[in-house]
Amino acid sequence: MRTSTISFALLLSFISTVCSSPTPIIVLPREDREVLERAELVARADDSYRTLSTASNPDWMGARSDSVSLAQLSIPGSHESMAITGGDLTECQEDFGNSADTLTAQLNAGIRAFDIRLRIVDDNKFAVHHGAVYQNANFDDVINKIDAFLSAHNKEAILMRVKQECTGEIGSCTDVSGQASFVDIFDMYMANSAAAKRVFWTPSVNRNSAADVPTLGAVRGKIILMVINGPNGGRTNAYGLSQFSGWNDGNSQYVQDNYNVPNVNAIATKRDQFRRFLDSYNAGSSDDESKLYINFGSGSSVLAWPYQVAGGASSVQGVNPFFLIYLGQGTDVHQAVHRTGVTMLDFPGGVLINKILSFNNGL
Repeated sequence: MRTSTISFALLLSFISTVCSSPTPIIVLPREDREVLERAELVARADDSYRTLSTASNPDWMGARSDSVSLAQLSIPGSHESMAITGGDLTECQEDFGNSADTLTAQLNAGIRAFDIRLRIVDDNKFAVHHGAVYQNANFDDVINKIDAFLSAHNKEAILMRVKQECTGEIGSCTDVSGQASFVDIFDMYMANSAAAKRVFWTPSVNRNSAADVPTLGAVRGKIILMVINGPNGGRTNAYGLSQFSGWNDGNSQYVQDNYNVPNVNAIATKRDQFRRFLDSYNAGSSDDESKLYINFGSGSSVLAWPYQVAGGASSVQGVNPFFLIYLGQGTDVHQAVHRTGVTMLDFPGGVLINKILSFNNGL
């Protein structure tokens, strides 16, 4: 077992080499490089949170083979992708502008999985909400901004989870009455929006027939709908991918979404739930690489707000810095991680996004 602590001798040798050569070429043994990388990730753990703009990965899928299944990729995602207003209990992402400009910033950083929450409003349209709070964007904004991005970066592909947000309960919203059903309105967008026709992968937006997980080559330039969830979490019709037939509220076979974090001390439990699920689909022979795994790092309650769960609070480490450090550790600490799956995060930072994407380099 190799220690993860950098020895004084190693650091002294490194400094001496840098100082003694005007144009140093430093080639360290692989194990020493790993030790240095781990130390850097620990030192940069704070950059795992609220530093989205430090990442720039608008074309990262372009280097991947057409034959790679989406299930093999390590994909950074955002939970409540458009939740940028309403206060600490409502906001889940950094604010880069209304009308889905925030989505564009996430796309440019490298995020490729989105969690879109919609309320039915007048004229059979959808507005983006988090609970009762309107997020200064509509579904047309979401579609149009993704369409513009994919037009400029046509080798990329986007995963999307759509959820009917309004339950009518206290703290939630209420859909406007007198409108068509949620799925009928969704179908209207698919039929009448030129941008939606261009970008949504048709096999995934059929209410009567679910699709298998595609290869990257089959869906470049497209949005793949993973699921439509009803207001209480159950799957709506057959929209999306067939493997998610059991995607309900919270956890299911391919989804970890323990979103109730009752207080800041329970952040440690959320970290463990996130880590255990990650380990489960990296566990060698039990790993099914034909399936997508969706791992939510998010959680909240009135005593643990989204930014605290993501970044940490009261000396309790948040999910984001924990995840970054975990990804940098080797098999001397825990079992190997060879793919992250789709990780849905609040306030992801640039160094964490870049680290997740690094797991695709061997594909």
